[in-house]
Parts: sequence; structure tokens; C-alpha cells
Amino acid sequence: MSFFFVDLRPMNRSATHVVTEFILLGFPGCWKIQIFLFSLFLVIYVLTLLGNGAIIYAVRCNPRLHTPMYFLLGNFAFLEIWYVSSTVPNMLANILSTTKAISFSGCFLQFYFFFSLGTTECLFLAVMAYDRYLAICHPLQYPAIMTGRFCGKLVSFCWLTGFLGYPIPIFFISRLPFCGPNIIDHFLCDMDPLMALSCAPAPITECIFYTQSSLVLFFTSIYILRSYILLLRAVFQVPSAAGRRKAFSTCGSHLVVVSLFYGTVMVMYVSPTYGIPTLWQKIFTLVYSVMTPLFNPLIYSLRNKDMKLALRNVLFGMRVHQNS
Repeated sequence: MSFFFVDLRPMNRSATHVVTEFILLGFPGCWKIQIFLFSLFLVIYVLTLLGNGAIIYAVRCNPRLHTPMYFLLGNFAFLEIWYVSSTVPNMLANILSTTKAISFSGCFLQFYFFFSLGTTECLFLAVMAYDRYLAICHPLQYPAIMTGRFCGKLVSFCWLTGFLGYPIPIFFISRLPFCGPNIIDHFLCDMDPLMALSCAPAPITECIFYTQSSLVLFFTSIYILRSYILLLRAVFQVPSAAGRRKAFSTCGSHLVVVSLFYGTVMVMYVSPTYGIPTLWQKIFTLVYSVMTPLFNPLIYSLRNKDMKLALRNVLFGMRVHQNS
């Protein structure tokens, strides 16, 4: 999709200066603070890659995990690796950089992947809620509905919808005149800072972008909420206490992830951000774009006996193989 981001700026001969790069200020602080932040984010990034990578490997190698729930979880872990990689590597390079510059095309390329992967994550969370709803509320029909072919269609729908929804709006945003200044007080290229730097207002483009983002958030969150209301109602009707605890454990993990992700995203993209200090906007963005991909393997896997057993087998199997 990179052809959308090459030489997209309109010719503006009357402008005294045409922006060719942006300056990402990142997080404030002295050099010692910057080194601390670099070390912290590097550790978080490596742990995120290892945690989600372990889930993918376990799901692929353990036949017991070849079920719809774990198939979706493996794809979700793969998504999280790409989602965190759309921001953190550039953020790490930016912390150590003296210029803190990102090219015009690079900025909009990050903008595109960040929002496309975020939209894909919303859709995946809704699909995973649907899977849990069917498994608990309609256990007899579940094997017939959630076939391998149907799961593949759901996963393809999430990826295609996420990546085909934003090329046109971002293309038009990149065509806006940017003639200076070029300083973005953020650690990534986001909608509000870019629109603030545009030399010409674009209310229609801005309205379309925010309407699209809000609709994705609204409908997926409403669907997830509805699924879990029906699911919890079914759980309370389970006669055995052990069955209720198992169902609550599975649903509780998903609800924690959903609340953490949607809560911070809605603060940034649904509610007005003009009154929120810039530092808090950066922190909210960090939570859903960096911390959530780190927490997901812990939340989903450490409370799941089958996944814990599979990860233990993977870990000890690798040790045995190395020793032999």
C-alpha cells in the first residue's frame, strides 16, 4: 500500500516553505530520562514480541490448540506484533535521534498502518466476543457454526476491512498543504497533530475520518457489550460452581483487554481532546498502542490452563532440543 504515500503533496508554488519532514518531539526530559525511556520501551517491545510470538508458536505446534478459540487468539497475537511494531521501533529511534525527524512519506505511512491495525484490532475483539458467546450460550451448535472455513472468513474479513478502510481518507489528508511549522508534539503521526499543521482547513475530510473511526469503535463496542450481557446471563444459569468459575475466567480475561483498549481509544478519538493536556494524550496513546499488546499474552494465556501447558511444553521442548 506504500504507493499511496509517495509524492502525494500538492504543488504549492505560492508557499514560502513546503514541509518535507516532520519533527516528532516525543516525551520531554533530559538525556538521562530519554535513556531510561529508551530502555523501558525496548524491554516492553522485546517482551511483547516474545509473548505474542510464543502464543503463535504454541497454537501452531500443539494439536490440542487447533480449535477456533485458539486459532483466533493466534491471529490476534500476530496482529499485536504488527500493531506495536507500527510505533515502537520509530519511537526508539526518535528518542536517540538528535533531529527527531520523520519524512513526509514515512509519517503518513505510519499513520496509515497505525489506524488500519487499530481498526483490525477492534474487529478481532468483536469476533472473539462472538466466539465466546457461541461457545457458552450455544455449545451444541458451536462446532457446526465455528468451522475452520468460517473462522478463516472471519479473520480475512477483519484484516481486509481494517486495511481497506483508510487509504482514501489518508490519501486526501496527505494532499493537504503543509507549509510550516512541522513540529508534532507527539511520539507518532496522529490525526489531530497533522490536521493542526495543515495550512488549509479540511472540515469535510476531518469529519469523514472521525465519523469512520467513531462508527468502528461504536458498533464493535456495542456488539461486544451485547455479547457479554447475553453471555453473563447464560453463565449465571450454569448449575455447577466450577463451570461458572471457568466461564468467568475466560470472559473476564477478554473483558479486561476490551476495557483497557476501548477506554483509552475512546478518550482519544471519540471524546474531544482539546481540553486534555498533551502529555496525557501521549500516555493514553501509549496504553492502547504499546501496553495493551504487552498485557494481552499475560491476560489471555496465564489464566488458561491449556495455553499454559502448551507454553510450558514449548519452553521445555526447546531446552531438551538444545541440550541434545
